[in-house]
Amino acid sequence: MLTIDLDDFMFELQDGAIKHVGPSTRSATVKLYDTESVGVREYGDKRVKLTVADAEGNEVEIALFPDQVATLTDEIDRLRDDSPVFE
Repeated sequence: MLTIDLDDFMFELQDGAIKHVGPSTRSATVKLYDTESVGVREYGDKRVKLTVADAEGNEVEIALFPDQVATLTDEIDRLRDDSPVFE
């Protein structure tokens, strides 16, 4: 299941194309639940791309720098040690 929360976005639909026409100070939150697959690969010269998908074909890609990947793996290791999720 994919949820998208768009905070006060304004879009224009013209000739079949969607265009954002509001100010550039908006934000969005995307959440993907019940994932079926996770992938990781090099992305360009300096980043790592994580790809997460569900059974419905929804997909989220995240490009991270190596220091962000290191932080993420440290946090996962901490959860493995302290969280009942990994029991």
